[in-house]
Amino acid sequence: MITRIHIFAFIFLFNIFQASASAEEVRVAVATNFLATLHEIVVNFDRDTGHTAVISSGSSGRLYAQIRNGAPFDVFLSADVTRPRLMEEEGLAVEGSRFTYAVGRLTLWSPDSNLVTGEGKLVLSNGSFTHLAIANPKTAPYGAAAKTTLQALGLWNPMKSRIVRGENIGQTFQFVFSQNAQLGFVALSQVLDPKINGAGSRWDVPVNLHAPLRQQAVLLVRGQHNQAAKAFLAFVKGTKARKIIERFGYGFE
Repeated sequence: MITRIHIFAFIFLFNIFQASASAEEVRVAVATNFLATLHEIVVNFDRDTGHTAVISSGSSGRLYAQIRNGAPFDVFLSADVTRPRLMEEEGLAVEGSRFTYAVGRLTLWSPDSNLVTGEGKLVLSNGSFTHLAIANPKTAPYGAAAKTTLQALGLWNPMKSRIVRGENIGQTFQFVFSQNAQLGFVALSQVLDPKINGAGSRWDVPVNLHAPLRQQAVLLVRGQHNQAAKAFLAFVKGTKARKIIERFGYGFE
């Protein structure tokens, strides 16, 4: 005899089956500066939607090259505007899917709490360091912003002999964190990561010293029929993700 309990149990199991059957996987390529932020977003996304996000990170330029060469990503979160726009123009991304998900901040940082004690130009000019780390300006938007900042301060040429370049902003941060470079231009979000929690000393670069670090996302053609990819981008636009993004030091347009 079928009881009410049996019916409820059947409905419960059926709903679980339906949810698992509709769950999909989205492969996300993300600029390194946003990696820690995205990890926290993905924990919430996976839990709230039942989908699964798989993350790969690197410099925006390197990821763009990989996607052009057929890398199997569904979504691209770049650290700039240029590459997502190029992807739309080249037919690699779904037209109209591009949007700014965050505006980054650049900071001059050292794990030494006594090193960065004032305005950036004075810190860089006083010579109390051996190496200054920046990301590669050719492939990493935060590296390009660092170069522009140094040029605006009149320090690009004087600093050239001291500069060490990371392939991306993640490697650049590691140079400084490990003290292979005494200080460096990194993403503010990296310093505000709970693992660092603002330790050390820093000078947040005034936004007028470089072009805005608008970071854009785009749905790639490979993911245009992937419901998890569409759900992921919708989640990034939502209130829960925006609160996480803001907590990591990013702004919005």
